[in-house]
Amino acid sequence: MPSSFFIAGTDTEIGKTFATCALLHTARRAGLTAIGMKPVAAGAERIGDEWVNEDAARLRVASSVDPGLDDLNPICLRTAVAPHIAAAIEGARIEPAKILGAFGRLSAQADLVLVEGVGGFRVPLTDTFDTADLAVALKLPVILVVGMRLGCINHALLTAEAIAARGLAFAGWVANQIDPAMQRVTENLYALQQHLGAPCLGHVPFQPDNDPAAVRTLVLPSLTP
Repeated sequence: MPSSFFIAGTDTEIGKTFATCALLHTARRAGLTAIGMKPVAAGAERIGDEWVNEDAARLRVASSVDPGLDDLNPICLRTAVAPHIAAAIEGARIEPAKILGAFGRLSAQADLVLVEGVGGFRVPLTDTFDTADLAVALKLPVILVVGMRLGCINHALLTAEAIAARGLAFAGWVANQIDPAMQRVTENLYALQQHLGAPCLGHVPFQPDNDPAAVRTLVLPSLTP
C-alpha cells in the first residue's frame, strides 16, 4: 500500500495547501482513497457550529472522503499568529497525543494520508515540541514544497538539512511557482535539482485560478515504478 507523507514547506505562504490538494487529486486519479490532514492550524472563522480554518477546509474538499474536522484538523486555533503564540493567547494546549490519535483514525479510512505542516519545517508548537518533532513522531517521509521566488534555493537547502538531521526520509520536492515575475526560473530549478538530493515531483506553474484539481504534472513517490 502507498505510504503517507508529511508535507513541509520552505516558509509560510508558499503554497503548501495548494500543493497538498494537487497531490490529493493526483492520488485520487490513480484510484486511491486519499485524505489531507492539517494537524495544527492558526486562524479560523465560525461557520455554522464549527470553527473552520481555510487550509483545513480546502483539504477537506480535495479529500476522497470527509472524516470531519475533529480528525482532519484536531488543533484549530482561532488567532492567526504562530501556533504556540495563538495557543498561549487562547489558553489552549497543543497536545501531540491528540494529533497522533487523529492520524491513526484517518489512516484507517484511507490508502493515503497527506499531513500538511504549518509554516516552515521548524515552527514551535510548544516550548519543547515543533513541527519537525511532529514529523518524527508520525514517522513519515517528507515531501518539501519549495516556493519559487528569490531566495528559494537557500531556504530549500537549509530545510533539506533539517529533514536529514531528524533522520527523516526526504521523499521528494515540489516546485510551486508563487512569484509569476521570478527571474531565471529554469536556472533556479536546475540548481535545486543538483543540490537537494531528492527527486523533483513536479513544477507547478503560477496558478491565477488557484485550482489544484487542474494540476496534472505532480507524482507521488509511492505511485512511481
